[in-house]
Amino acid sequence: MGGVISADEPKWIEPFTGLSPRQFERLVVLVRRRGGDVQRGRPWRLPLADRVLLVATYWRTNLTLRQIAPLFGISKSAADRVLDHLAPLLAISPARRKREDTVYIVDGTLIPTRDRTVAASSKNYRYSTNLQVVIDANSPLVVAIGDPLPGNRNDCRAYTESGVDRACRGVPVLADGGYQGTGLLIPHRRQRGQEHLSPQQEAENAVHRRARARVEHALSRLKNWKILRDCRLKGDGVHHAILGIARLHNMALTGRRPESAR
Repeated sequence: MGGVISADEPKWIEPFTGLSPRQFERLVVLVRRRGGDVQRGRPWRLPLADRVLLVATYWRTNLTLRQIAPLFGISKSAADRVLDHLAPLLAISPARRKREDTVYIVDGTLIPTRDRTVAASSKNYRYSTNLQVVIDANSPLVVAIGDPLPGNRNDCRAYTESGVDRACRGVPVLADGGYQGTGLLIPHRRQRGQEHLSPQQEAENAVHRRARARVEHALSRLKNWKILRDCRLKGDGVHHAILGIARLHNMALTGRRPESAR
């Protein structure tokens, strides 16, 4: 059975990956280097480029694999194997080098998730997982994403419990008022008995808000991938999805080689 979508036709690449054909080729090279062509059991029905495109299409559209599989001319079980094998290989790599002027921004976002082992009823009135996302304030590339935690976990606790704090060591980090007590750079707050902030504090808060808006914009772009609006994946699925989407987001922003796009 032939498929409708194929990486051999460049018209399918940009809508589902956000990448140019040249960037997509570099991504495929990276996935191959990470073991994307390793075969265990039955041979792969699709070439590696089509398998990478299948995973990106699944994340972008949030169609079920039963719907995605016929578009690529394979069975639903084969599509399951492709997703399980390739999703971890698309993850961003930890930031290795930090410039002297590096500043990070962190924020938590709620991802509606049906796997209740990593979700809890939260302030969006849905079962969600809390994901801590760190971006470079100057890029803004995603540099780290914490382990998923139940959505009722506040950001102050989630910052350390998710492990994302390790990626921020030695770097100034901006955050909102929900991170009070973490040692991060948060806005000035009125102290007991203080009616108003001083003009200098108000001015510094305005600068802080403008800078912190960059992480909100990054989260908005990440959530253009519909799987992050209602994730049906279980176990590590939601974590693999956002790590892979972060790599595609970084590559689309920079146009550089994937290994330099974290």
